[in-house]
Amino acid sequence: MVIKYNKLNNVKNAFRLLLIFTIVYYMLFWGVFPILGVLGGKTHSRDSLGRYDVKNGMGGMSYLENNGLGINDPALVVDTDTVIGIPEPEEFSKPQMLLYTAYVVKPGDTISDLARNFGLNQDTLISYNGIKQTRLLQIGQVLKIPNQDGLLYTVKTGDTLTAIAEKYQADMGTIQTVNELFSEKITVGSGLFIPGARLDWVDLQEINGDLFAWPVYGYLTSRYGYRASPFTGARQFHSGIDIGAAMGTPIRAAMGGRVSAVGYDDAYGNYVVITHHSGYRTLYGHMSVVRVKSGSYIGTGERIGDVGSTGRSTGPHLHFTVYKNGVTVNPRNLLK
Repeated sequence: MVIKYNKLNNVKNAFRLLLIFTIVYYMLFWGVFPILGVLGGKTHSRDSLGRYDVKNGMGGMSYLENNGLGINDPALVVDTDTVIGIPEPEEFSKPQMLLYTAYVVKPGDTISDLARNFGLNQDTLISYNGIKQTRLLQIGQVLKIPNQDGLLYTVKTGDTLTAIAEKYQADMGTIQTVNELFSEKITVGSGLFIPGARLDWVDLQEINGDLFAWPVYGYLTSRYGYRASPFTGARQFHSGIDIGAAMGTPIRAAMGGRVSAVGYDDAYGNYVVITHHSGYRTLYGHMSVVRVKSGSYIGTGERIGDVGSTGRSTGPHLHFTVYKNGVTVNPRNLLK
């Protein structure tokens, strides 16, 4: 009986030793005792960006070097929902002096593609290069590509650095750093780069030619500008575009606004005028039927009348004119 008891006791002791060894091994392996981690064959450290670098104690390749994140190492498997992010190094967010490189426009280039490729907003390329119509980008044209996002602002009489910073909700110190200004003094007519500033939505849509929806489904029969009169053959200025369509085709508001005039004109026949924001008005002429009243608000795409051939017309079509601050502009440059 004594012999059997001693054998059983030895088995229990061996099991306890094995259990203790197993617990200690896993503690070392999982980094529970970081100071003793070297004994377990692993060292943990952080690089300059705050990432863990897990190296084999015998000098083997680190997991950080192997896959960039160390995600293959069990010691780094954590609940991501509970991890607190590491702050960005201050060096990454410090204001930078404005620099630019030159780029020659190639076939197929668009402002949106170039902005994406250079990691910038479209606003930045448009403003920095003084682009008025992105659709008129020319092959071989040289563009300046700045090293950061923002707008180029021309200083006007009465401007102050403080007022400009407030207008664009920008930090005045950052503006000074970017433009290498050593005081708050600014010169009228000089260009000032405002980091982080964006174009007004309407301005951007106008420059990109995406401001107005097509008012009718049809085909372009006459463009904006000088042409030979269809009645006399004499050279005359055509104030809008003509869109041919079948009689009775719905005519829709190209942009939301308030109907400012409804009437009949010897030239335009039955017409509607809609006043929009930002100084825009649109004229719709030669209608067979008018379906709105003066003073009513109309949403974009809402039906305002039907295609006709009233007034001076050679056939059913819509005459569409766009005014900007009281002056006609080419509608084709603003239609989506």
